[in-house]
Amino acid sequence: MDTDTNNLPLPEDENEIVALRRERLKELKAAGHDPFKIVGYDVDATSKKIVSDYAAYDAKRVSLAGRLISKRLMGKAGFAHIRDAEGDIQLYFRIDALGEEKYDEFKKIDIGDIIGVKGEVFTTHKGEISVKVADFTLLTKSLRPLPEKYHGLKDTEIRYRKRYLDLIVNPEVKDVFVKRSAIIASIRTFLNERGFIEVETPILNTIMGGANARPFVTHHNTLDMDMYLRIAPELYLKRLIVGGFDKVYEMGRLFRNEGMDTRHNPEFTTMELYQAYADYSDMMDITEELYKYCAEKVLGTTLLNYQGEEVDLGKKWERVTMIDIVKKVTGIDFGGDPDMTAIRAQAKALGVELAPDDGWGNALYKVFDEKVEETLTGPIFVIDYPVEVSPLAKRKPSDPRLTERFEFFINAREMGNAFSELNDPEDQRARFEDQVKKREKGDDEAQMMDEDYVTALEYGLPPTGGLGIGIDRMVMLFTDSASIRDVLLFPTMKPVKNV
Repeated sequence: MDTDTNNLPLPEDENEIVALRRERLKELKAAGHDPFKIVGYDVDATSKKIVSDYAAYDAKRVSLAGRLISKRLMGKAGFAHIRDAEGDIQLYFRIDALGEEKYDEFKKIDIGDIIGVKGEVFTTHKGEISVKVADFTLLTKSLRPLPEKYHGLKDTEIRYRKRYLDLIVNPEVKDVFVKRSAIIASIRTFLNERGFIEVETPILNTIMGGANARPFVTHHNTLDMDMYLRIAPELYLKRLIVGGFDKVYEMGRLFRNEGMDTRHNPEFTTMELYQAYADYSDMMDITEELYKYCAEKVLGTTLLNYQGEEVDLGKKWERVTMIDIVKKVTGIDFGGDPDMTAIRAQAKALGVELAPDDGWGNALYKVFDEKVEETLTGPIFVIDYPVEVSPLAKRKPSDPRLTERFEFFINAREMGNAFSELNDPEDQRARFEDQVKKREKGDDEAQMMDEDYVTALEYGLPPTGGLGIGIDRMVMLFTDSASIRDVLLFPTMKPVKNV
């Protein structure tokens, strides 16, 4: 059995088809008609424009191009469909219009070939808008057949590995990525209209920071030093607030060397923003407004359906403290001055195993993470996270064990993270030192000491609110996609080895 360039096995009959198509290409070249030497093609119409504005195109001569996806011959005439970037349209070929030699060329073109056609727009007796072909050009020879007799590609493994093939035979897939582009554009419009400045920060970092995650490590030969693909742009963006920017944001890829599942890919897209003289309450307002704005712009409604569940983004989003929601769902009360012995017993009864050195804050977060998050249909803001799991957030004045931090959840999925930014350099240094101790104990997701960032804080970071949103998860929600791989054009895949 032969294999393709991705080391996936080819069906036995496909080898024969590939050989036949290569022979046809050889004949074309010998006859001086090498399609790969053609440069460009004049296109003045698309399938969608012709169909949607038929009155303007009826009986008009057009020039369009696309991939042949169907063909049927009926003696001296034939029908075919081509697919361009906007859809499909039927073509009508007649020997008396093309001439015998050109019609013979039509009979030899294969499904998957890319052709350019010129002809007159009309409607068939069956009412299908079509183009009566007066001339055509083979622009690219397809050497491999489309799968499953061109009715679609269902194997998700192949779809993700060969996204180009997925897009050819499953045109509805393209709609997801058109919406993705529209979502990103609407986020930019929303923020730009509110005075935020889009910036770019380094992707190669000398210090791993801004989040607790395992990084990808690379090596810079000239400087002879290890570097890290960024896990978050946060510390650089806050340096810009120190420097005098009041509102900044960045959209881009982050890289985390962690597990993979329906919600996680090693590289993913986020948007982070920071606003001077704001706090986490302001960030909640921005989050709610942003989601509603994007839903209206992209979908025309704030009422969504995700995996069979209705999501109403238009209603007022609930806000609840972590302590309150944990007590409501599990019955464990972390408020006041709780008895940690009793809490450990209650947590264990729920199936939450606490480590010997887990204090109040880690215990609270673990119970929430393992038993509460899955119940949050939302949209809901869970606020006031423990200091132990929030090394960059400002302490809550009324309870210094907590921080002014929130995460928001929709359909039991965490969609973003935000807080009032810690701007006390001494507190920040102490928290970095605590992170360093965790790294020394083997926690390779703990953050490193960033002396320059502490120095920046010593110059003065104004009270600041920060927000991070997972773009991929937002796209999943807006396109009713079950897996993050469905909203990434090229998700990370393990190479397939030769059998």
